[in-house]
Amino acid sequence: MRGSVGKLKRKRYTEMNSSRIGIISRTGEITEFALPDRKAFPSFITLGSDGALWFSENQSNKIGRMTKSGEVTEYSIPTPNASPVGITSGPDDALWYFQINANKIGKVTTSGEMSEFAIPTPNARPHAIASGNNGDLWFTEWGANQIGRITTQGAITEYEIPIKQAEPHDIAVCPEGHVWFAEECNQIARLMIVSKSLKFQLKKLLIYTKKRV
Repeated sequence: MRGSVGKLKRKRYTEMNSSRIGIISRTGEITEFALPDRKAFPSFITLGSDGALWFSENQSNKIGRMTKSGEVTEYSIPTPNASPVGITSGPDDALWYFQINANKIGKVTTSGEMSEFAIPTPNARPHAIASGNNGDLWFTEWGANQIGRITTQGAITEYEIPIKQAEPHDIAVCPEGHVWFAEECNQIARLMIVSKSLKFQLKKLLIYTKKRV
């Protein structure tokens, strides 16, 4: 299960194995919407600029859109077997997502128009993506051990992580514009943007163990 999106009164999430979109209220009431393809394997979900929910269908090779009433529209990805994963709403109001098997970044407008951009590094295994503060988007390449940046025009820049085999996964951009991401090597990392230059700073991840009574 992947969840939720935004500061909403109700949280949305995906149910990968049952191919449903779930909504949970603040009081814990759950509503579920079944997707047309029961083997869609919905992965990531985000709120679009049009007020609808957009999500990646990893196994059916589509990007889905669901209205507040639960009406679902699906858009087929041009590249076969692309296996879409991370998705986010971009600064241009389009939806940006990853094709982990095709090594591409996809873009779909709220009207359903598709574009694709090849990642320069082979087998980068792109995973998560987040909208930046300068008309760009930032993403993790866990297979290439890099952080990537793409402009809304499709120009891609990649930055190598100093720690070998860090395997970056989830990513976020803070209000100051710095890029934070989680690494499988048990660290949280920050990519600082200082005077239009980029600099890596690593922060150790603190692990708390609950004491058993």
